[in-house]
Amino acid sequence: MLDIALLRKDLDNVLTRLAKRKSPQPFLDEARFGQLETERKTIQTRTEDLQAQRNSLSKQIGGLKSRGEDTSEVMAQVGGMGDELKASAERLEVILSEISGMLLAVPNLPHDSVPVGADESGNVEVRRWGTPQVYAFEPKDHVDVGGPLGMDFEMGAKLSGSRFTFLKGPLARLHRALSAFMLDVQTQEHGYTECYTPYLVQAKALQGTGQLPKFEQDLFHVTSGDGDASDSKWYLIPTSEVTLTNTVADTIVPLDQLPIKLTGHTPCFRSEAGSAGRDTRGMIRQHQFDKVEMVQITTPEQSYQALEEMVGHAEAILQKLELPYRVMALCTGDMGFGAAKTYDLDVWLPTQNTYREISSCSNCETFQSRRMQARYKNAQGKNELLHTLNGSGLAVGRAMVAVLENHQQADGSIRIPAALRPYLGGVEVLKG
Repeated sequence: MLDIALLRKDLDNVLTRLAKRKSPQPFLDEARFGQLETERKTIQTRTEDLQAQRNSLSKQIGGLKSRGEDTSEVMAQVGGMGDELKASAERLEVILSEISGMLLAVPNLPHDSVPVGADESGNVEVRRWGTPQVYAFEPKDHVDVGGPLGMDFEMGAKLSGSRFTFLKGPLARLHRALSAFMLDVQTQEHGYTECYTPYLVQAKALQGTGQLPKFEQDLFHVTSGDGDASDSKWYLIPTSEVTLTNTVADTIVPLDQLPIKLTGHTPCFRSEAGSAGRDTRGMIRQHQFDKVEMVQITTPEQSYQALEEMVGHAEAILQKLELPYRVMALCTGDMGFGAAKTYDLDVWLPTQNTYREISSCSNCETFQSRRMQARYKNAQGKNELLHTLNGSGLAVGRAMVAVLENHQQADGSIRIPAALRPYLGGVEVLKG
């Protein structure tokens, strides 16, 4: 959520920065915001005047009583002011609630270093690593090469419908091995604390990290067995960013406990409401997929250094898996709702002859912490909002897709990268 003080102080600059983001515009109803702000200021000024008058009259009542004089007229004036003050307070609460609701739908402001662009064509390549392999045979995509190894889309559809996958045998083991490998690298080499989190959360947690209210159509929700949805509605997490980041909600973190670095492996559930018809073949875009998430919570002074570190932590996984990739700085028109700056890591997929996203690392600055009221006590003892960052380290299913496609051999077997072999009992080649 944006700082309301910033909008009140420099609304034109905020609107200019928001205009750099992806259409449709506007993100903020400027006219309605102006009306509400004008009424708010009028009510607050009137309230201050009434409170001053009431205090003065209360002193008069005290003087009259001490002299034994009649106080009824002055008491009536004070009573009338009380009624007006109550009505003003109720109206002010309505106004502030509407303003807050408006702000919940406004995205974060892009950092000054973010390239300006309308869509993904405006993203800027930062660097590449690795060279795509040239094959002496026609490489198969992950669907064809994965079938004999235990990738079963028909069973996934039979059990749950489209965009679900059933893994068995060698690929189920590979999927588990990738998850364990990623967690070990992030915890043992990069200093993250491993967490096991709930897969179901309440709406407040999703509002804290920015998925609600704007993206409710992209979420799955469930209710308890008694069917009382009003009191017992939970959402399936779209990412463990939600659970990991909300650990500091409504908290004041001591300075010496920062930075906080958390990681966790969870399934993620997304309806993909905005991506109908995209990537319908295979495992690229699923309703349920696994991800190892990285979250850092730190001070404003350290957050952009932390962002660069997190990108490196995700890169380390790809390098150990011997997968060519590129790092992209997302432009203003392609960034996520809550991000101030984002890097995407795109892994090479030979059968698509292109790079596809496998990790996204973002600095949200105070956008999430203001929603969550997540603060820290600075060196001067003053409470300040934290900066929150998140990134994939990595998406497990897409990593498996990349391993299958990049390391396939002519006979349909898969060469296992050396770093992953200990997680598969020393197996060097995966066969059906």
